[in-house]
Amino acid sequence: MGRALRRLPGLVAAVGAGVAAVGLLWRASGDPVPVLTPRGQVAQLAGDGLYRFDTVFTAANNTAVDAVVLAFGIPLVVRAWLQHRQGSPRGALLLTGSLGYLLYVYADYALGVAYNPLYLAYVTLLSACLFGFVAAFTATDRAALAAAAADARLPHSALSRFLLASAAGTAVVWLQPLVTALLQGRAPELLDVYTTTVTYSLDLGVITPAAALAGLLVRRREPLGYLLAAPLLVTVVLMLPTICLGTALQVAAGITFTPAQVIGPIAGFGVLGAIGTRLLVRLLRAVPTTAPEVPDAHVHA
Repeated sequence: MGRALRRLPGLVAAVGAGVAAVGLLWRASGDPVPVLTPRGQVAQLAGDGLYRFDTVFTAANNTAVDAVVLAFGIPLVVRAWLQHRQGSPRGALLLTGSLGYLLYVYADYALGVAYNPLYLAYVTLLSACLFGFVAAFTATDRAALAAAAADARLPHSALSRFLLASAAGTAVVWLQPLVTALLQGRAPELLDVYTTTVTYSLDLGVITPAAALAGLLVRRREPLGYLLAAPLLVTVVLMLPTICLGTALQVAAGITFTPAQVIGPIAGFGVLGAIGTRLLVRLLRAVPTTAPEVPDAHVHA
């Protein structure tokens, strides 16, 4: 695992930066192309650019994700990687969090974005992020996490409630349109040309139970809960600029929203992002920058 952590974060940073830059530079510049979906609905494809076979809505959101990854995600991985190489438990926890976020992003890209010339790069990033995340997860110092769990300055109850509320909120937000569509015998809105919505699958199948488990473990002051919390907090924090920029790009692309559809998500993620940022900073500060000394059992024998 140590050898993997010496190489994989660098691979993720290099390939991820290139992929994000291409996504930002190779943007749609023409008119949308209307197509008839297998369900008999009309959808608008971007028509050109890297995301030419994605809908206008999704292509704009992908561009926002690329911008956030390049501006925040990649620098976060590089910083955490350098700190980890210096032996910092705090850096290892941040590396787990940042790789977890990018794993979420590139699982969505590799499985959900319409095929384009960067498909193999998405698969490479999915693999590198997955195994890098596992390596960072297992390498994080458990004694340092135990120190954080025992730190009275860390708002343990607030962190637990935030994680549990995030799990419940994600479940409600995504289940409502899915259950409504199921009861009405139709496809969910915005499914358009896609066979399924990968975000629903990831959020309901992975993010929601992970947040619930982390919240329960933090409530019990279990070190594993704080380790699980790191990637969830990083993801929540970086969702705020993604939602804001994505909405702006979608409006610029001609998609119309009601005021409530714009204000609601931005306000909601604004609150979550602000709370998540504070909790993430407090969590990282509670983790020592150097590995705690483990008492030698032979001394007390």
